[in-house]
Amino acid sequence: RKQVNALLPDERKVSVNDFVIKAVALALRQFPNLNASFGGDKIIQKGHVNVGNAVALPTGLLTVVVKDADVKPLAQIAAEMKTMVARARDGKVQPGDIEGSTFTVSNLGMYEIEHFTAIINLPEAGILAVGAAKEVPVVKDGQIVPGTRMRMTCAADHRVTDGAEVAQYLGAIKKALEEPLRLLV
Repeated sequence: RKQVNALLPDERKVSVNDFVIKAVALALRQFPNLNASFGGDKIIQKGHVNVGNAVALPTGLLTVVVKDADVKPLAQIAAEMKTMVARARDGKVQPGDIEGSTFTVSNLGMYEIEHFTAIINLPEAGILAVGAAKEVPVVKDGQIVPGTRMRMTCAADHRVTDGAEVAQYLGAIKKALEEPLRLLV
């Protein structure tokens, strides 16, 4: 993120959350059951990857949606998020800003929350809860060194998926975030 932002003017900087949205979207392509909903007697896989993002407002939470996040460049995701969040906070949200989400991200990192469980936005099959990125001691090559860790928890509708698939999905997100060049190509 620091390397990307060093190349961008202030108004185009990308947030950690923008990286998360892109990683979530790409992983949803690999795990279409999480980009789905339960339709009573069948699983309905969605044709688009539209990632909702919970935004805290004085009146409560509102979810803005990055449509087709899997095919958009990171900079475009960042720009759209800035625009939609600003409109939501100004009370000028547009219907297109909040419609069509197929999976949601809830990030409480800015509140220094490290770990939590988010509530699924039905009819979606899942939601990713993202905690604060913290510098902690980690073991690397047998040595204890400083490292950054961020906890994520995925709540999922077990009528659509199961814990093993969710674990694999989380692994795909983890890999994308640990190798961020994957999000830029």
